[in-house]
Amino acid sequence: MTSATQTDTMSIGRHLLGLEDLSAEQIVAILDRAESYRRRMENGGGRLDDLNGVVVANLFFEPSTRTRTSFSLAARRIGADTVDFSAGGSSLSKGETFVDTALTIEAMGVDLVVCRHRTPGAPHLLARHLQAGVLNAGDGTHEHPTQALLDMLTIRQRRDIAGLRVALVGDIRHSRVARSNIHGLKKLGADVVVCGPATLIPRSITQMGVEIAHDLDEILPEVDCVNLLRVQFERQRGAFFPSIEEYAHLFGMTAERVRRARDGLLVLAPGPINRGVELTPEVADGPNSLILSQVTNGLYVRMACLSMLAQQRRQTAARREQPA
Repeated sequence: MTSATQTDTMSIGRHLLGLEDLSAEQIVAILDRAESYRRRMENGGGRLDDLNGVVVANLFFEPSTRTRTSFSLAARRIGADTVDFSAGGSSLSKGETFVDTALTIEAMGVDLVVCRHRTPGAPHLLARHLQAGVLNAGDGTHEHPTQALLDMLTIRQRRDIAGLRVALVGDIRHSRVARSNIHGLKKLGADVVVCGPATLIPRSITQMGVEIAHDLDEILPEVDCVNLLRVQFERQRGAFFPSIEEYAHLFGMTAERVRRARDGLLVLAPGPINRGVELTPEVADGPNSLILSQVTNGLYVRMACLSMLAQQRRQTAARREQPA
């Protein structure tokens, strides 16, 4: 475990674009910082002033409710001012480019930019053009680092991640959450198995060091945690399984499946969940479900990421001001 001093000084760099490029130590430092915020808030911390004077712009070029709200609330909880932008009705509809829009918003005095975009690599493009720190809030089917971090924080609050066997179940092909989880969980010592219809699991995923399974009932007795990924209907181009009913029958988490699983099975599901598809209502609301904990932990993780990026900017600025 990283010490408090190490956590306070650990850098995650100018930007947070994905977990692929972070070390295990950097990931642990983010989780430790998130736990520190959890304790402060639960002890009556109220609104903190850690990011006093910092301006955070939420640039969402793809529909989002949960993630966008979580980032906005996280920024305000630690004292930042926020600017919310959505593509609908913006100058993008008049022909302005994605980068020019971001540069215009940055010129208003923005320090950190939270970006969600349907195109993989979009936040990386912004990072090459902006002086502001860029945080990836989901780019196409590539990565969603803060979702994976909140998933790992939720698991870590109950079990040590090292040595756990974690199943990512569902639409792996279109899931940025799956890719970020694989990067993070593997770096922290977990074994990962991906499970779903063959049409929704690319064979190349084995290059990330995971196992592939197509029978949920077969792997349930040997996993400690299942993360039930939402079927990405909006990203699919074609029929990847015969029907929703068949998918739910083969891969949906039911109360009966929970009973056949290991004792203490942890059930996670990134929202929004499709009740009756990825899991039944009794599982979603049952004792094994950590869904609401994930939502709460998302706030702490995003507070941690924003504060660590702001800390890096302050340190960089301080070095520049030092006499040669």
